[in-house]
Amino acid sequence: MKAQRYQQTISRRTTLTGYGFWSGLDVTVEFRPAPCGHGVVFIRRDLPGMPVIPATVDHLAHGPRRTTLSRNGTAVDMVEHILAALTGLKIDNCQVWVDRAEMPGFDGSSLPFAQVLSQVGIVRQTQLRSRLTVDQVYQVGDENSWVRAEPNPSGTCELTYLLSYPDEPAIGEQTFGAQLETVDFLKDVAPARTFVTRAEAESLRQQGLGRRVNYHDILVFENAGPINNQLRFVDECARHKLLDMIGDFALAGCDLVGKFTAYRSGHRLNGELVRQLKNRFTVQAEHRKTA
Repeated sequence: MKAQRYQQTISRRTTLTGYGFWSGLDVTVEFRPAPCGHGVVFIRRDLPGMPVIPATVDHLAHGPRRTTLSRNGTAVDMVEHILAALTGLKIDNCQVWVDRAEMPGFDGSSLPFAQVLSQVGIVRQTQLRSRLTVDQVYQVGDENSWVRAEPNPSGTCELTYLLSYPDEPAIGEQTFGAQLETVDFLKDVAPARTFVTRAEAESLRQQGLGRRVNYHDILVFENAGPINNQLRFVDECARHKLLDMIGDFALAGCDLVGKFTAYRSGHRLNGELVRQLKNRFTVQAEHRKTA
């Protein structure tokens, strides 16, 4: 088992501005340093009282095709790419100040967030980062879509995504795996972009969503491949799904030690697995206190 690492934050404030894929509304995100034990929190500076929403599974809300956090009726939406950037760079304590509910989409990846965070510098803090070690097999979903956690003798966090689009030959079958402690997040994971099929994109447009998004912003697939765009990796779709896993697993609020495999899963199942793990270990901790 590897030794626990020290918590980290950023050295100073940094800001970036974009627009939400779903709403089309402009939004500014400001990252601020935070002390040990603070965790990651979102702060809605546009609302009275500037409500705070911790990035934990306790505040996970259900939403289609994205990860939403909600507390006392206040929400932040499409947070997974920000959380993936923070986790991939091992930034544990950070305040994320925003002036809209929906986070900016940029190119559908985590790269814009990861770049500004890495540019300001990451600071080691004085307290150790807590971690959760998977002690048995946990699985959520069914035979068509599932996520599994199991013990990992290497004492690391190993992630694998198995993607299958049998009816979309341009996407097809893809697999991508990475060890979170050693992967070059900025190079190999952060640039992987959101993808949809052309039919899915047209359906979203008909619902009035994504009207500012074009084929250059995200990967929209038809039979011949992405429309008016080029892949950054041959397995970019699987890499993006693994990026989403990293962002969703950040809601555990601690480092995870285990082997995690996902098959055709999405944000909902990722969140369910995190909730199951946290509930199990919370019960164990309470049992130890009363034993």
